[in-house]
Amino acid sequence: MRRKSSLRIKNGMGMFILAAWLILSGLTTFVPAVRGFAEFFPLMALAAGILILLDR
Repeated sequence: MRRKSSLRIKNGMGMFILAAWLILSGLTTFVPAVRGFAEFFPLMALAAGILILLDR
């Protein structure tokens, strides 16, 4: 039972990182100040993908 809840946290964290990545990458088109974070986008995508896959 306890393990199931920890997987939900990982899945929620992966979805949160994915959502943040999508929002920030979308903002790069409209807000020039966000372009400074462009080097972190691949790391965010990788972390989100790993956390989402760990749930399965």
